[in-house]
Amino acid sequence: GGGGGRADYGGALMPGEGDAIAAFVQKNMRIPRRGEVGWQSDEIEKLETSGFVMSGSRHKRMNAIRIRKENQIYSAEEKRALALITFEEKQQAENKLINDFRDQLKERQRKQRNADAATGGAPKEG
Repeated sequence: GGGGGRADYGGALMPGEGDAIAAFVQKNMRIPRRGEVGWQSDEIEKLETSGFVMSGSRHKRMNAIRIRKENQIYSAEEKRALALITFEEKQQAENKLINDFRDQLKERQRKQRNADAATGGAPKEG
């Protein structure tokens, strides 16, 4: 079967690559480049600030491809987050509407009980 419930990160990605990169984006972590897997992002930053050039950053074409892929993931994740926010806002508006109707119904029932009590208690038969 097809990947039900999986995000669409656009084309030109290896199977599972979009999900793997998105996992780093969702955790707000640096996306590892070629040759960096197994290193912590703070370790890589220390090496780079002390003058080392990571192999994945050296090739212009590889770098361009990496940047394009990362941007694909970022825009897909932004769309996903925006959709989630919109969904939650709609949910909240719906809940408010339901609560307003519930309050109106309770108020109407209370008025009806008071009216019934004032007229002798027995509801009219139609």
